[in-house]
Amino acid sequence: MATRTQARESVIGLLYAYDLGNEGIVKFVDEILEDKKIRNKQKEFALDLFNGVVEHIEAIDEEIVSHLTQGGIKDIGSVEKSILRLAIFEIMFKGLEKAIVINEAIELSKKLASDGAPKFINGLLDKVNKKA
Repeated sequence: MATRTQARESVIGLLYAYDLGNEGIVKFVDEILEDKKIRNKQKEFALDLFNGVVEHIEAIDEEIVSHLTQGGIKDIGSVEKSILRLAIFEIMFKGLEKAIVINEAIELSKKLASDGAPKFINGLLDKVNKKA
């Protein structure tokens, strides 16, 4: 059975594809999650996260931009942006435990993103956490 971490990792992959302009991926989310063995409660969890981020993407991106000290949303790598969008959605709209969400985002960034990503993601999410 898949874990929540695996479900989040799959959601980041879906958000990455969505960010790169593959908005049609929305039609194939079920199949993609099934291929990754994300099923039952974890599938419901992943679908809720993906659909929620897509639905609230403008508010989430505004939140990201409000905490950037330089550059804009387009200057953030797609993987890092996907991790941030997911974590901010969980903090702002799901009310999940902030420390857990931030830790999970940092761990996923260590695994999936560039070397500087964990520090960047930690700093930005810490600002979001203090505001929330």
